[in-house]
Amino acid sequence: MNAFPFENKVFDPAEAMPRKELAALQLQRLREAVARAACVPFYKKALAKAKVTAQSIRKLEDVRRLPITTKADLRDGYPLDFLAIPRAQVARFHCSSGTTGKPIFVAYNRHDLNTWADLCARFLTAGGLRSEHTVHIAFGYGLFTGGFGLHYGCERVGAAVLPAASGNTPRQVMLLKDLGADVLVCTPSYALNIAEVAQGQGVKPKDLSLKFAHFGGEPWTEDMRRQIEAGLGLMAFNNYGLSEVMGPGVSGECVARNGMHISEDHFLVECLDPDTLEPVEDGQRGELVLTTLTKQAMPILRYRTRDIAHLDPSPCPCGRTGVRMSRIVGRTDDMLIIRGVNVFPSQIEEALLRVEGAAPHYFIEVDRPGKMDEVTVKVEVRAQDFSDRMSQMEALREKISREIHSITTIRVNVELVEPQTLDRSAGKAVRVIDHRKK
Repeated sequence: MNAFPFENKVFDPAEAMPRKELAALQLQRLREAVARAACVPFYKKALAKAKVTAQSIRKLEDVRRLPITTKADLRDGYPLDFLAIPRAQVARFHCSSGTTGKPIFVAYNRHDLNTWADLCARFLTAGGLRSEHTVHIAFGYGLFTGGFGLHYGCERVGAAVLPAASGNTPRQVMLLKDLGADVLVCTPSYALNIAEVAQGQGVKPKDLSLKFAHFGGEPWTEDMRRQIEAGLGLMAFNNYGLSEVMGPGVSGECVARNGMHISEDHFLVECLDPDTLEPVEDGQRGELVLTTLTKQAMPILRYRTRDIAHLDPSPCPCGRTGVRMSRIVGRTDDMLIIRGVNVFPSQIEEALLRVEGAAPHYFIEVDRPGKMDEVTVKVEVRAQDFSDRMSQMEALREKISREIHSITTIRVNVELVEPQTLDRSAGKAVRVIDHRKK
């Protein structure tokens, strides 16, 4: 009898490759990746300084001899200094949002696009997608990699796609209801928005045909997963990727949902202490550092993702052999240091979702009016729990404050706001503004 809630299919046999064979393939591909990168001016200079060549790579541990690549390096190479193929061979460009400076362009040739579609098909299949399904994609299309990556991955599986894009949430609900899509793809925060609007329209989970959802693009918690699943009546799966190394498809959850399997035949992953850049032990949190093994147009060596997670190499009941990564708990560049304590926005979210009456919509403001940091967390109250009774709202505020303190160990100012007060995002939610940086 199948212990899983649906059939455990594998899209590519490579996902279940024995570890010894996988290591041999990784070593071969690592040498090829170094050879490709050597024609990029940045890597040519850095490899020469480190006295590393493709031929000198003898074991996988030699990856630590390779130069580190940072987002600043890629920005300094704007727009296309990291291109490793002739411009005429480029099939598509995407780029990062560029919210903190110039965007980072990424390039793909035809081989890269085929690889990308296959990688997305892997985690989509692992998360229940089948050729007979219809997928509603509410990601933004365009320069953002999410929409196109998932779109072609779904088509690779053979599923039908509705490219709804993001925005106009009432229309999203109408399309989900009328077309009867089986699968939803978007950011988790936008899924909450869709569920909220659906509820406001009187649309219940049983009125929708949704079975599965695949969420990425921003960190989210297990509590948020449960809230989305209840609000939309589906089974939600987590996936991970970033534009600089490919886009979505680096890893994704299988039916067991005990971590995201990394496609290690295409990406060599390290989990390092962000301060020392030394490897951490399995199960300990560290910064993910990724090397692309098969990307041709723009190979990347040892890219510091700034994403904090831990790795789990233990066997998975699904049979896939790729090491699993935890969900992203935060980013080193999003981490707030409040009175000497490291705090991630995801911890605030975790606390809020544990409190009955608090909606999963919040905004964090950090300031230093004097010598001490002050944090204000604005939290929406659920419509059914909002009251004009001061004592009731004060009790809720105190409960939220205690829960945040129990998780983060810091005291914050909690400000309760009316339902539908805080901005909604159709893409990645903006959760924090730190006035100390201004």
